[in-house]
Amino acid sequence: MAVIENSKVTVVGAGSVGSSTAYACLIRGSARHVALYDIATERVEAETLDLAHGTLFTGSSDIIGGSDLSVAEGSHVIVITAGAAQRPGQTRIELASVNANIMKSLMPQLLEVAPNAVFVIVTNPCDVLTVLAQEITGLPPERIFASGTVLDTSRLRWELATRVGVNASSVHAYIVGEHGDTEFPLWSATTIGTVPILDWVTPEGRRLTVDELDKIAVDVRDAAYKVIQGKGSTNYAIGVTSARIVEAILNDENAVMPVSTVLHDFHGVNGVALSVPSIVNAKGARAIRETSLSPSELGLFRLSADALRAVADSLR
Repeated sequence: MAVIENSKVTVVGAGSVGSSTAYACLIRGSARHVALYDIATERVEAETLDLAHGTLFTGSSDIIGGSDLSVAEGSHVIVITAGAAQRPGQTRIELASVNANIMKSLMPQLLEVAPNAVFVIVTNPCDVLTVLAQEITGLPPERIFASGTVLDTSRLRWELATRVGVNASSVHAYIVGEHGDTEFPLWSATTIGTVPILDWVTPEGRRLTVDELDKIAVDVRDAAYKVIQGKGSTNYAIGVTSARIVEAILNDENAVMPVSTVLHDFHGVNGVALSVPSIVNAKGARAIRETSLSPSELGLFRLSADALRAVADSLR
């Protein structure tokens, strides 16, 4: 694997998600150089200073930041978190119009200072914005993708692990589709170790039921709304999730992650960005077309595609 030396990641947006992403990249050593950019000069300089003050304890990574796009120059990965925040009760799709306009002005500028970067879009609705950003830039689909349902998948594995009494790393499960209200788990492929989810016996000596799994899926889907209602935003989990994606790119890991790329003939779906298990490496992300979906899952996947296609069409 071709690990990128002297690697650099730029996080665009110094709000709670962007700052948490930069913080996670620093403490995990995701890249040798971390940059933070925002048009709000006072905010980005304060966040950068606060992060820099802790670098004595975070390894060899360093950080710069500012409101001049030159801080992103030479980046290998750019993580985009800039945009209007999701308010309590607001769906990700309702954010689309405002954040689409931000993306349209931002992407050409970023591409000018970092023409060879891989772009990871975290700003919501990330799936729709990925389609628009890919069209705006003309980049190959593998070089511009969204964090998608990587966080949702982590939430699912944590929920299942808690219920069945195993470590989350032993849960093999994926959320696919939209990062939002039409997402769903691939229950047909979910296992604990090698045991299908419905065959697993819990410490109490019982098996999970289909009704329980349906409730877990709803809890995972609505988890962000619960966090937003309580504290105003989600930031820590998506920050470390974004850092993990950055590492898979910079370390050329060929890691399997459910990121969201613009799909081409994926079970008949074209031209929309949806999360499916994908290979993530230094070239970006490539959907694993051999992923199996049951007939019911395929129906849900196509419904998700139709919903996002309608939103993207309304913004063009």
